[in-house]
Amino acid sequence: MRDYKIAPSILSADFARLGEEVDNVLAAGADIVHFDVMDNHYVPNLTIGPLVCEALRKHGVKADIDVHLMVKPVDRIIPDFAKAGATYITFHPEASEHIDRSLSLVRDSGCKSGLVFNPATPLDYLDYVMDKVDMILLMSVNPGFGGQSFISSSLPKLREARRLIEKSGRDIRLEIDGGVKVDNIRQIAEAGADTFVAGSAIFGAGRTSDAHRYDTVVKAMRAELEKAKVG
Repeated sequence: MRDYKIAPSILSADFARLGEEVDNVLAAGADIVHFDVMDNHYVPNLTIGPLVCEALRKHGVKADIDVHLMVKPVDRIIPDFAKAGATYITFHPEASEHIDRSLSLVRDSGCKSGLVFNPATPLDYLDYVMDKVDMILLMSVNPGFGGQSFISSSLPKLREARRLIEKSGRDIRLEIDGGVKVDNIRQIAEAGADTFVAGSAIFGAGRTSDAHRYDTVVKAMRAELEKAKVG
């Protein structure tokens, strides 16, 4: 069985209570805190910066923080997030003038590096940088907003990314982001993903229960992952 990780996206959290929200999802069994960083330039939305990451670390969050940069250009902000406490920093190849250099900058800053692929972006970039990526993130929605529906063409793309990882023989995580829910997480896992970003599916469901608890949906996701059959 693969080492599955569930990564709630704080884009869907209650920002007035962010520290408590993150504490609650981690206590409910989540593994990674996912940051969706948008600049109103590369994508049509504006969200959060390094100060939020730093604040969560000061709040006491010890879990891995996975920073997905939807910003252009990326190099200026990478060291800031590394200093603020990021574990992973991933970015879109379209947002970097020199992908190899940007990946090296992430690692030189003390973080694990990764590339993010939009639904219509080919995986060809990986041909030249597999030795510099610790994570591959496939978008199963178009980036910019939470709460979108899963794009089914992401499944064959996941299978291809998994094939490339296995061929490389490297320890690279394969993450999926967009429309991940209890009713499709098993299918997504069987296509090759091992890390699952879920925003509204977790935080939205939690707000329907007492004390903003999230354990019900996280446990349901875990149960589906245990059923996944992978080659």
